[in-house]
Amino acid sequence: MGGMNALKFGTANLEWFLGLEPPEIDLILAAAKLRRFPAGSVMTLQGDPADRLMMMWTGRAHYSFETPNGEKVILMWIRPGEVFGASALASRPSTYLTNTQAVRDSTVLVWERSEIRSLAKRFPQLLENTILIAVDYFSWYVTTHTALVSKTAEERLAQVLFGLAKSIGQKLSGGIEIDVTNEEVANSANITPYTASRILSKWQHQNVIRKGRGKILLRSPERFFLRADLSRQVSP
Repeated sequence: MGGMNALKFGTANLEWFLGLEPPEIDLILAAAKLRRFPAGSVMTLQGDPADRLMMMWTGRAHYSFETPNGEKVILMWIRPGEVFGASALASRPSTYLTNTQAVRDSTVLVWERSEIRSLAKRFPQLLENTILIAVDYFSWYVTTHTALVSKTAEERLAQVLFGLAKSIGQKLSGGIEIDVTNEEVANSANITPYTASRILSKWQHQNVIRKGRGKILLRSPERFFLRADLSRQVSP
């Protein structure tokens, strides 16, 4: 790992390592291989054998699912410190449920299935933390599915933007900038790009957001929800 360790990264960012001591984390990190993926490349392929567990070290990625008719559905975003491909920990060989694709040039730590299963037996806290992360994912799914069946397109888009602002947003003097395209937010909100563009243009006219090339600036979460009249539906 070339001197890379948990203390250098900051264990506060590593939910997967909670409850482990720094020397234990360093030992686990030392067993990983470092790989680089350019933006746009696929890191795991839906349906392929789940033979590796990975952690995002630098960069950004997202999960996506390809439907039988070839439609790509964007799911969750993956930030530095987050693990993916956790199916590799299962005792019974399985396959990846989704694709994971680099959105930016990314550096990833990779553990082969046999290695990470051996480490999980040695450090059971890894499995405990994986279960807690899976619970968070299920909570996200419940929230998303509930929004899909009970909220309007505008409400769903507002929920997506607010969630992205919290997870991948960059604080600037003028608000919170989200590095995301119209197509990506439309996909995440399960609406058409045309509908997303129309709603975003409306919010820009109201001066609560500013659209740029592949970026959206959310000027103020409070003002955004007030002007969009969504404060009761989406809790900040």
